[in-house]
Amino acid sequence: MRGPFTTLRLLLFVAGLVLVAGCAAKDDIDEPPVPLGDFRLGYAIVVAKNAKDIPPSRQATAEEWETVLKEELQRRFGRYDGDRIYHLGIAVDGYALAVPGVPVILAPKSMLVVSANLWDDAAGRKLNAESEQLSVGEGLNGATLVGTGLIRSRDEQMRALARNAAKRIERWLVEHREEWLHYDPEAAPPLDAMAGTASEEASAPASVPAAEVVTTPLDSAAGQGAQQPGRDPSRAN
Repeated sequence: MRGPFTTLRLLLFVAGLVLVAGCAAKDDIDEPPVPLGDFRLGYAIVVAKNAKDIPPSRQATAEEWETVLKEELQRRFGRYDGDRIYHLGIAVDGYALAVPGVPVILAPKSMLVVSANLWDDAAGRKLNAESEQLSVGEGLNGATLVGTGLIRSRDEQMRALARNAAKRIERWLVEHREEWLHYDPEAAPPLDAMAGTASEEASAPASVPAAEVVTTPLDSAAGQGAQQPGRDPSRAN
């Protein structure tokens, strides 16, 4: 008799985790953006031809990664309307899209590794001396505990990773905004005042919590694809 009850307990446990996964983190995209000084996005160039899949992983093409990352970069950085134009160059170094596994016991994780570069359009030069390599996951929540390979499609995993990558790149720019982006901390409004201007109706849930960072290079050769901005036929702003 222990077998059926054990199976039932496992099913109830998994169902509970799926319900937790449905309690998504708040999306901050409708809140006032974090001040970045006099920033406006020009080109958002994404190169994924050298991306390596990290097994076990679902497969995605370079074109699919380039499309979803450009969309999420525009979604986040298109909110800024400063007078100085900056270009982002992003190389996808590696990725893992979690495959279905055994909840808790064997729940493969998704991750995305990118190298970021920033150019000042007016100065005509790259602002960071070395490419900044960042690694993001889908975040810590019920979905990742269960294993997103069980409850998310490949496209949903890619969207979550791309959204976290865009948010992490924004955090990277915040770290250097006084040095690169002409940010004046004395002229900026207090963060609590900014938060007070956000509408309470703009608290729609999102499936992407805060991202984590890894700065150890995965493969220096993989980042070379985004070393020069070139001239993209379409502006990202």
